[in-house]
Amino acid sequence: MTARIVLLHATPVAMAPIHTAFEEVWPEAETINLLDDGLSVDRAREPELSSAMIDRFVRFGHYAYDMQAQGILITCSAFGPAIDRLAKEVPVPVLKPNEAMFHEAVAQGKNIGMLATFGPAVETMTDEFNEYVAQNHSSARLTTILVDDAIGLLKKGDAESHNRLVAARAKELAHCDVIMLAHFSTSRAAASVRQQVDIPVLTAPHAAVKRIQASVLAGRKE
Repeated sequence: MTARIVLLHATPVAMAPIHTAFEEVWPEAETINLLDDGLSVDRAREPELSSAMIDRFVRFGHYAYDMQAQGILITCSAFGPAIDRLAKEVPVPVLKPNEAMFHEAVAQGKNIGMLATFGPAVETMTDEFNEYVAQNHSSARLTTILVDDAIGLLKKGDAESHNRLVAARAKELAHCDVIMLAHFSTSRAAASVRQQVDIPVLTAPHAAVKRIQASVLAGRKE
């Protein structure tokens, strides 16, 4: 069933992974890309997400809705409070990049590891994870490792080195029940990480597509 899903990108390195996920999970969807790569640049300069940045992001999301979006999927994990506000202001499903992955991870265990590459996203993702487990009465806990050199290499086009650096830290989380790759861009390293550990390794894009597909199609039936 065709539906228009607008993808909000704050960095171009998130685009290819989500396109691949749509092709494999929901190829019938019409995906439209909106990119403001200045969002990730400016977010990296802020110790905390400012009200001005939240306002800017929400305006970005309203533009997506004005494009007749039937669902909006955000591909950057550093804007949690802004996404929450946007979801309250538009009458279509708005999905954070990691909601669905958190659900899958907590279903597989209580000791959750996460490999991240974009420092400003770690705090918001940790808050979202803790909120998720509290809402679901879970005792799951999160251990995060930041591989802060990797994303710069990826932005320069060196995906191989990005994947190698991320995978090199995976064994530090081998004691966990499951490892999450924090960002859409990090999903490129999934195969390399899986070579280093014997536990499940989850990526955000495929889980997100499945969830927004279910949300949009369920809304049509109501």
